[in-house]
Amino acid sequence: MNEGEEGLDGKVAIVTGGGALDDGIGNGRAAALLLARAGARVVVVDRKPELAERTAAMIDDEGGAAVAVAGDVTSDDDCASIVATAIEAFGGVDILDNNVGIGSRGSVVDLEPSQWERVMNVNVASMFLMSKHAIPAMIERGGGAIVNVSSISALRPRGLTAYSTSKGAVIALTRAMAVDHGRDGIRVNCVAPGPVYTPMVAGPGMSDELRERRRNASPLKMEGSGWDVGNAVVFLASARARYITGQTLAVDGGVTLTAASR
Repeated sequence: MNEGEEGLDGKVAIVTGGGALDDGIGNGRAAALLLARAGARVVVVDRKPELAERTAAMIDDEGGAAVAVAGDVTSDDDCASIVATAIEAFGGVDILDNNVGIGSRGSVVDLEPSQWERVMNVNVASMFLMSKHAIPAMIERGGGAIVNVSSISALRPRGLTAYSTSKGAVIALTRAMAVDHGRDGIRVNCVAPGPVYTPMVAGPGMSDELRERRRNASPLKMEGSGWDVGNAVVFLASARARYITGQTLAVDGGVTLTAASR
């Protein structure tokens, strides 16, 4: 394959959690923009329609093709509707970036059952539901690629028990789907971001001191961003990763190699 040939021209990608506040670059928005720049047509999904619409407008401004869809990916009906929209707008589905997730703190003693269930529903069930509806559409196109977004918290638990467990389940789901659907020409991989700086983590709780401490936590002594995660998603979705499936790629600047668990 020649330089720059990623095999994404004309492909149809669904990116869940593809919005971000204002013009900020979160993991989903970065992936959506980068997939579009690589030639894919993108269905941008977010629970808040205005956030998905902003990402789609950014893609449009760059000369790409995108549609925005408001949807709750914990809803079976909404997931079916999202895939139907992709088929109606662009003719099918080739790529799915399962990017939705929420955080949680505390041990099993601290958590209420309702908190545990919500984290599992948003972080794991959403990926099951989106994949359930997207995979048949991919099979009709002769195959495809799914990228699930986990977290290094699955690899290095640190007091975020429900979150770590859910993200570990994402890795297990990735491996199981890779085995189940390899025969269908569908590759399934996982990205595990580290402490990247995105609009989701920016806010009153993110002081300059904490941000600097996060930056220095990695051996590279640099701050990761949504672009780093987005680039990993594009790679795993592209023809460059044609012989890669069932794998988890940590995008963390090496944090998991050196940082203590607490």
